[in-house]
Amino acid sequence: MAKNRSRLSIIPLGGVGEIGKNMTLYWYGNDMIIVDAGLKFPDEDMLGIDIVIPDITFLVENRDKIRGIFLTHGHEDHIGGLPYVLREINVPVYSTRLTLGLVEHKLREHGLNDSAKLVAIDGNSNIQIGDFTISAFYVNHSIPDTVGFAIETPEGVVIHTGDFKFDQTPVDGRQADVHKLAAWGAKGVLALVGDSTNAERPGYTPSELSVGAKIDEIIAQAPGRVIMSTFASNIHRLQLMIRAAEKYGRRVAVVGRSMVNNIQTSLQLGYLEAMPETLIDADDVNKMDPSKLVILSTGSQGEPMSALTRMARAAHRKIEIVPGDTVVLASSPIPGNEKYVARTIDQLFRAGANVIYRGVHASGHGSQEELKWMLQLVRPKYFLPVHGEFRMQRTHADLAIQLGVDPDHIFITELGDVVEFEDGRARLGGKVPAGTVMIDGLGVGDVGNIVLRDRKLLSQDGILVVVVTLSKATGHILSGPDIISRGFVYVRESEALLDEANKLVETTLAKLVSDNVSEWSSLKTAVRDALGRYLFEQTRRRPMILPIIMEA
Repeated sequence: MAKNRSRLSIIPLGGVGEIGKNMTLYWYGNDMIIVDAGLKFPDEDMLGIDIVIPDITFLVENRDKIRGIFLTHGHEDHIGGLPYVLREINVPVYSTRLTLGLVEHKLREHGLNDSAKLVAIDGNSNIQIGDFTISAFYVNHSIPDTVGFAIETPEGVVIHTGDFKFDQTPVDGRQADVHKLAAWGAKGVLALVGDSTNAERPGYTPSELSVGAKIDEIIAQAPGRVIMSTFASNIHRLQLMIRAAEKYGRRVAVVGRSMVNNIQTSLQLGYLEAMPETLIDADDVNKMDPSKLVILSTGSQGEPMSALTRMARAAHRKIEIVPGDTVVLASSPIPGNEKYVARTIDQLFRAGANVIYRGVHASGHGSQEELKWMLQLVRPKYFLPVHGEFRMQRTHADLAIQLGVDPDHIFITELGDVVEFEDGRARLGGKVPAGTVMIDGLGVGDVGNIVLRDRKLLSQDGILVVVVTLSKATGHILSGPDIISRGFVYVRESEALLDEANKLVETTLAKLVSDNVSEWSSLKTAVRDALGRYLFEQTRRRPMILPIIMEA
């Protein structure tokens, strides 16, 4: 799909059929804008992978058309992939002050801070770029300064909600711009691109203030230190924790690099408030009266290297869990993290802590009644449920149908699907390259399915290396075979098995030499096949077999 002509195309490059790495491309004529550039954390079978970002092949191919990147808010699943995009496509980035503050930290780590052009906007901003006019509007979420975008095009207005809920008592007092949404709805909205994360949850999402009451109660009653762990980017919840600590005369220490950075940025920009004497250095924790201390920590998802997990293992260099501590996990596990969270909770109990891990959380995403409210306010002609796994998108689509949206006007998209709008009508218009790019250390995209398959094989049954030296003149064995086992069997306890394997390799190579087979690829394949069959018969395991054949 090389040409767009004069039609509007909406192309999800991330955030559909999955949770995370949200990215949506809007394209009209010769102009493109990108909304969000997120990451997601690896699935369990992505061994050794650090993070996953969207495949931006199509963006790189069309970089001359891209006019800007618009960020809805500062969560990793919306900004985490930005440094990797800006390396390839250096265009202006538009977002609110807090989001850009968090982005600056990220770009500094990647050495991109000097080259990036960051443009601050607010909920009343209107930006004209090519054939697009982008108007921001405030919504409620679990981080301040969250916006959605009304994207005006020659085909009509598209409302892109970003992550949202309707909180009647927001922590910062700023409610969602319901009146703006209703005004656009009254004028006529071509399409709604809506957050589906909580589409399966009936009712309304509780207000963040309801969590504040629980936090207040815990800090009031705790006899010793209170260690509270939540997402480092959940600034509203961190504000509630600081307020409660101040109310009961406790000092606050912050541990975990991402939380320290986010709190410093939020304080500097005025999105977080704390009295000057409240915050203390983590080095001073052990000098404090435990009953006068609250510790804010990363690690609510049981991440192996996070501050809380290291405390639970007694591996943190400054803070150790002791009997009498109250530990609060103020979040719910992200799907896939349940095992890590359970392990951390168990370790905390073993260390003697009183652990509270239920009931101290309110989602930042709207539940079914709020999703219905958004649909009724906007009254879109077409609807694209995004930001969720397929079942969430499907459930969100069903809600729209209940409210009278024509089922033929709903597009449940997959990565790379192109939804085209021309003369007020929409259709699926093919696909563009899309998918996942895996980041492993400094490598971007150099680990693919083949490498992951090998890692999986190694993790399941280990590896067997067979080293043989053959005579260049006769082809006969000069030394070896030497067999090295890693992760397959313990050599000292399996001498008989490995002796037989040695003999089998000798026999196999001797037969091939007598048949005048001298190609190394054929020799290696024969050794691998013969050894693989034998080992499976003896152990019912399939280790990776790596023959190394040398000549002398």
